[in-house]
This record gives sequence, C-alpha cells and structure tokens, in this order.
Amino acid sequence: MTPIEAALEIHVGDITRLPATAIANAANEALAPGGGVCGAIFQAAGPGLAEECRALGGCPTGDCRITKGYGLPAAWILHCVGPVWHGGGRGEATLLAACYRRALALAAERMFESVAFPAISTGIYGYPADEAARIAVGAVKAHMASHDWPRRVLLVAFDDRAAGPLRAALKG
Repeated sequence: MTPIEAALEIHVGDITRLPATAIANAANEALAPGGGVCGAIFQAAGPGLAEECRALGGCPTGDCRITKGYGLPAAWILHCVGPVWHGGGRGEATLLAACYRRALALAAERMFESVAFPAISTGIYGYPADEAARIAVGAVKAHMASHDWPRRVLLVAFDDRAAGPLRAALKG
C-alpha cells in the first residue's frame, strides 16, 4: 500500500458525526439548505450555518466555499458545488473534479489534518456513482501526491451499497 492509499480511506456512516477537521457538503449554488447530505449537514450544524451561507452570496458550480462547522464535530465545512448530470457532454467531469480540487486546496492552505467528502453530485444531481467515484479518487490522489495537507481524506458513503463504487475506484 502506498502512502497515498494509506491516507485515503472509504468510510461507511454518517458524515455529520465524523470528527474530521472538515467535512465537505454536496452544496447547491445558492449554498442553501437542501435535501440528502446537504440537508443533513445543515440540520446537524444548526441555524448559524444557514446565516453564514447566506452572507457568502452563493458559489458557482465547480467551486467551493468554507464555513465554520457550528454544531458538527468537524470545525469546518467545505461547500462543494458539483454539477448536475446531463449525460456527460456539458463538462460535468471537469466541474466535478474542480470542486474536489478546490476543496482540497482550501484544506491545504489551512493545513487541515483531515477532510471527509460525501459522493458529490450523485444524489439528486444524478451523476453516475461509478464515474463520480473515479473522479473523486483521481482528484484526491493527484492532490495528495503533491501536497502535505490534508494528511487524511475520507470518502464517505452512507451504506455499503453506496461504498461499492468508491471501493472499486480506489482499487482501480
């Protein structure tokens, strides 16, 4: 196992309960409370998160914004705006990779020890899980090959079925 593979883990469970330095939110461009993992993060963090997000004024697809973690075990939240899946011909792969790269760059700038990511864009945005997993693993490995921070990255799935594409991408 390479040092990068040792520092990149698949975790099955609730991202809102992880004691990582930062967790990523599968955010929308308005940085507003949504459904799925986004809704769970806003609910667990408490009302201060929505207030801070409103003050940020949104975030374009492919980018990332950072906020405090409020009521979460994580001190920080990286709001990653992934693309809506339209069949792959509208630059979705580039935008998805970009939001992971931007989040990891913010984590490196702030020397975060650990970051946990959900499967960005695979919920209501409809991105195919296998393709999204390959992009996530590739972006994380590329970042970790040239940066010291974060020291540990967790790719989080809410159940074993959702973890399958992540495990396959990590092996591949």
